[in-house]
Amino acid sequence: FRGCSGGSTPSTAPPWLLTAAQLRYRPVLSQDPPLEGLITASTFVLDQPRCVFQNYGNAVIWLVVALDQAASTFNNTERPGTPETAFQDFPDPVGAYMTLNTTLGNYPCPKPDGDITVLRVGSETSCAKDVTRPTCNGPLPGPGPYRVKFLALEGSVPVAETLWSVPIMLKTAKSLDSISTTGSGHSAGMIAITTILSILLAILLAGLVAMLFFWSSDSCSGSSSFSKPESVTVRRYNTHHVYDQPAARL
Repeated sequence: FRGCSGGSTPSTAPPWLLTAAQLRYRPVLSQDPPLEGLITASTFVLDQPRCVFQNYGNAVIWLVVALDQAASTFNNTERPGTPETAFQDFPDPVGAYMTLNTTLGNYPCPKPDGDITVLRVGSETSCAKDVTRPTCNGPLPGPGPYRVKFLALEGSVPVAETLWSVPIMLKTAKSLDSISTTGSGHSAGMIAITTILSILLAILLAGLVAMLFFWSSDSCSGSSSFSKPESVTVRRYNTHHVYDQPAARL
């Protein structure tokens, strides 16, 4: 699906769509080098359109992001930054929004060594609800599918555009009930209950170990103390045959 640039092709689009040259380039997900997080639950990564718009040096290049079913009816004459193309109203009532505007100087051809040549669609979270930034590159609101294309404008006039990409589906989180338990004979709910019981058992065992430790400490400290000696009762006996003798006089 990697596109190429150069030339234009005849189009059977309605007359109001024929204001821009049709370039033979199709936006694609980045493949080289392989990237972590190429597609997430709210973003995806595209190759930059290098060596595609080199004949349109005075244009501003925009990325158009549309719902799959809305791509065919997108009007190239819509202006970016207007309510009709605002991200904050995507996907309803706005079926396509415009974002990531830049000039040709940021897409040099050929690509200099070491240049980062990708675009992450949906990476700006700070402006997702900010109606003063209608061209926000905000997180995509659902799994899609989506289509994208690049559109070059000189002022408000569309002068060139690429083909639409193939449909792009985002990742979705799996529900607990969708976890495969084939061959295990247990449902996802049973697995969850077993996990919770295991955690509670571990907590109980930890408590028992702690109690044994403290009991052991008390026993050791008790063995090293001295008990109070028992009192000894001494009986006094008076003898009948021995009396105190007066001290001898010197």
